[in-house]
Amino acid sequence: MAYVVTAVWTAQPGKEDIVRDAIEKLTPPSRQEPGNRFYQAYQDPSEPLVFRLFEIYDDEEAYQAHGASEHFTEYGHGQAIPVLTTRERAFYETIG
Repeated sequence: MAYVVTAVWTAQPGKEDIVRDAIEKLTPPSRQEPGNRFYQAYQDPSEPLVFRLFEIYDDEEAYQAHGASEHFTEYGHGQAIPVLTTRERAFYETIG
């Protein structure tokens, strides 16, 4: 079984470039984390303020380690999250 996380980050108007930059910096080290199986952000061009992230980890502990990582602290909490209007997350476990 794997631990799956989906996140939706909505930027404040005019702040979408800050969020995109943070995600671009956050992605490479996140993909290198022990326990990370998949990490992909995406954006619908018709909704430029909305960023979606799809993440798969070996287990919940690996996800918690991601949230406590230096790169997430710097780019997530330090750069992107302060300029979001909303941050939604959902958590799942794979079947089979």
